[in-house]
Amino acid sequence: MAYLQSMPKSETIKLREKHIGAACQLFFRSTPLKIVRGIAQFMYDETGERYLDCINNVAHVGHCHPHVVEAGRNQMSLISTNNRYLHDEIVILAERLVKTMPESLSVCFFVNSGSEANDLALRLARVHTKNKDVITLDHAYHGHLTSMIDVSPYKLNLPGGPEKPEWVHVAPVPDTYRGKYVQPRDSHCDEELGQMYADEVGRLCEEIKKKSNGVCAFIAESLQSCGGQIIPPDGYMKRVYEYVREANGVCIADEVQVGFGRVGTHMWAFETQDVVPDIVTVGKPMGNGHPVAAVITTPEIAKSFADTGVEYFNTYGGNPVSCAIANAVLDVIEEEHLIERAARVGSHLLTRCQGLKHKHKLVGDVRGRGLFVGVELVTDRETRTPATAEAKHIVNRMREEKILISRDGPDSNVLKFKPPMVFKTQDADRVVDILDRVLAELDGNNIPMKVQLEVRVTPIRDLENSDHLLPSSTVQSVNAV
Repeated sequence: MAYLQSMPKSETIKLREKHIGAACQLFFRSTPLKIVRGIAQFMYDETGERYLDCINNVAHVGHCHPHVVEAGRNQMSLISTNNRYLHDEIVILAERLVKTMPESLSVCFFVNSGSEANDLALRLARVHTKNKDVITLDHAYHGHLTSMIDVSPYKLNLPGGPEKPEWVHVAPVPDTYRGKYVQPRDSHCDEELGQMYADEVGRLCEEIKKKSNGVCAFIAESLQSCGGQIIPPDGYMKRVYEYVREANGVCIADEVQVGFGRVGTHMWAFETQDVVPDIVTVGKPMGNGHPVAAVITTPEIAKSFADTGVEYFNTYGGNPVSCAIANAVLDVIEEEHLIERAARVGSHLLTRCQGLKHKHKLVGDVRGRGLFVGVELVTDRETRTPATAEAKHIVNRMREEKILISRDGPDSNVLKFKPPMVFKTQDADRVVDILDRVLAELDGNNIPMKVQLEVRVTPIRDLENSDHLLPSSTVQSVNAV
């Protein structure tokens, strides 16, 4: 039975094309989905067709979780105002967040989005260090505000993208499969690679110190999502943080996409690298779809900010409704043991995906932590040439099978799995079983040669099926350690 809708899908498309900016892209642009309802790990279109959602790390505790919905409804019926008035929800939320962090991170600022959180983090870093130069990672994405586009090569690398500011310094992404330094086949040299990639940041720190008082900040996603589900090699972050602090800078951990237990072993992904950031930014999963985010930092950095005498005020940041919803999300994570589930189901998903590598030559690498998994597709395992067209085909075929996945990475050849935390083992099995069948369809090179040749010459980004518009890139050579 079809769900109620206000207008036919064709009319929705017509009005969108007329009134919504063309830069606002849809998934599956040729045949877009009209999603009218969500329950747990499933989404439903206007006809009642059900899709398994393997993309949505925003609906962290599941679409429309009853406890979260009730918390928002109840608080909205009482009062929604700004945080210049005392209310309990904001201080309860701050205390709960701080208790999950290392002891030094004890002061919170509340905002509306991950982009705002990262913008404020950069502002805090500049005030505290009195420096301007920022080190970011290639292919990183930190938000859509102008300040964040400046430190997001994911956007800067786009044809027609803005010019990189002089104060922004880009270090290689620590990709051990197709990055600047890679792991030879069947070898185990993770720590050595971690040091090599960290030394790249160290060199940037030295260059910056020669021209100024030092570094303002190093900002990095604890696990890089838009860059292709990148898991940093052992020891990488710890050595990077040492270099940055020796250069008078602060370290910002962007947990907007990977925080709140997604990695399965810890609440925060930076903990997997055994580091303590100076500033942590959180968002997306925090409100399960409601716009709420935060910056958590040290008393020293917060004092530097207060000492400027400039008040920080955010009209909606920290309002009672947002904080009540975020508190409800934390309730669900705790009461439903979702971190433990992420570890258990994520391990199963990763193992099943690794099994595909032994069956299908297109699967070059499988990596992940918890419910954060990437499957990198290549046309040649020796040269590790990105299988961009094949990845696009697979995303569309999976949609036909009522499973929603996305792809990302510099060459848009990495299949991404970052589902709601309520994902089940049987969901993982269904996804991998169907992916196995779709990969088998491609074992005979069923992708039209015309498309293959077009992509091999100039790999293109998937403007239809990726979370964001991505830069084009050429195929890079593989440099063995």
